[in-house]
Amino acid sequence: MVKLVHLHYSPSFQLQPLASLKTNQKSRSAAAIPSKQLSLAPSFCSCCGRRHFIEAATAAFLPISPSKSNASTSHSDHYLDLLNRIHPPRPDWYEEFYASVMDTSMKPYEAKIAGYKSQLFEKLKGKAKRVLEIGIGTGPNLEYYAGDNEVQVFGLDPNKKMEKYARAAATAVSLPSKNFHFIEAVAEAVPLDDSSVDAVVGTLVLCSVQDVNMALKEVKRVLKPGGLFLFIEHVAAEDGTSLKLWQTLVDPLQQAIADGCHLTRETGKYISSSGFSSLELSMASLYNAPFSLITPHVYGLACN
Repeated sequence: MVKLVHLHYSPSFQLQPLASLKTNQKSRSAAAIPSKQLSLAPSFCSCCGRRHFIEAATAAFLPISPSKSNASTSHSDHYLDLLNRIHPPRPDWYEEFYASVMDTSMKPYEAKIAGYKSQLFEKLKGKAKRVLEIGIGTGPNLEYYAGDNEVQVFGLDPNKKMEKYARAAATAVSLPSKNFHFIEAVAEAVPLDDSSVDAVVGTLVLCSVQDVNMALKEVKRVLKPGGLFLFIEHVAAEDGTSLKLWQTLVDPLQQAIADGCHLTRETGKYISSSGFSSLELSMASLYNAPFSLITPHVYGLACN
């Protein structure tokens, strides 16, 4: 049974340059990824650390306009502090174990949800050339960019061990290595410039961020005017149902073993109240790994 709720508006769209950063796990010190200028394209909308960041690197690689220089520099200075606070460095064996488990255990879920993802990602093809994916994980979404040699995907995840799996996934679908950039960071502090990407993708990630509102503010900040936020999230069941009772009982264990994942988070409400200019929000009952249960999901597109 699928329940659909749609809200439609018509925003404008404008493209601007992009700058990006990636980190090294051991030191978590920042290194820059050179960016290219992006030419103007037609408008679209489917709905219508550590501190003391290297100032020299910031000046050389971040094309910051005078009106935003102070805010952008300040953001760069503290994003690694937030990474270390929200996702403190963990033993390599733990990070590797969790990454390997995610790489194998989520395959049945990905097969079940492939139809929904295909419909959503179709909205980005040929339109979004700079894509940020928060919570890239082992890269299960990279297959949906296959065949587009112009798209640049910036995959953000606090677990550095996810990178090798994500790169393997990119190779498996023939996404050129130069088109995929891994960024070690948290969704609450994205080391990209304001209005720098055409789209942000988040699938099963807002359930585990520490601060949902802060993460959504970052999504809106890095999106260009008219840019799209594509999301698929599992959410809390209706109050009074047996599934909601089960979720409530299991939630503390889920958070402990699944890197902070909340079973009872009402993510749809957070997205609805976050101030996007338009929203297409749908609800469905979908298979949720690793418990083999049919649980409520919200999915759709929001336009900045």
